[in-house]
Amino acid sequence: MSYADQRMSSGRITAIVIVALLHALLGYAFITGLAYNVVKQVAADLKTFDVTEEAPPPEEPPPPPPQQEAPPPPVVSPPPIVRTNVAPPIVQTVHVAPPVIITPTAPPAPPAPPAPPPPPKKIETARAKANLASYVSNDDYPPSAIRAEEQGTTAFRLDVGPDGRVTNCTVTSSSGSAALDQATCRLMQRRARFTPAKDADGNPTTDSVSNRIKWVLPKD
Repeated sequence: MSYADQRMSSGRITAIVIVALLHALLGYAFITGLAYNVVKQVAADLKTFDVTEEAPPPEEPPPPPPQQEAPPPPVVSPPPIVRTNVAPPIVQTVHVAPPVIITPTAPPAPPAPPAPPPPPKKIETARAKANLASYVSNDDYPPSAIRAEEQGTTAFRLDVGPDGRVTNCTVTSSSGSAALDQATCRLMQRRARFTPAKDADGNPTTDSVSNRIKWVLPKD
């Protein structure tokens, strides 16, 4: 039962109680002889008594509904990426010419000296005044070669000057013994004599002569 219904029932009960009391008073008045005054008084009271039920108090406003948690904001997805067929940018390649490397050139070589004049043409070659082997004897055998029992043949070439003397000796084939080869050139340069060669004008000129000496160990 609501609060308004309870107030209305209380008013009705009060009115009933008052009416019952008035009946009791009327009965008592008739009994005691005061009925006229009582009736008159009751009539006056009835005129002033307002049995109108009190207006029910205004209903209390209903309690506010429970606050609901605000839903999270909707997730806004990013707008789709629209791919357009865009032509790639044109890249222009600049071809740079390679640097020119200048290599310093060597200074020109000095001119070659003039070639020596060709030797005069010989019409006569140099001739030994004796057999070259005769310039060597057993007494010329090197003692070191004798002790080492070395022997062999030494081939040589002699350069002969315009005066017929040996100016140089070159061993062209070794005997196998340095002592024998050295003795050969030493003896030829000291002892050998030549008739010099002659050129086309009959003048003495240079020449070369090749020969060999066989060295044999002397017998005791």
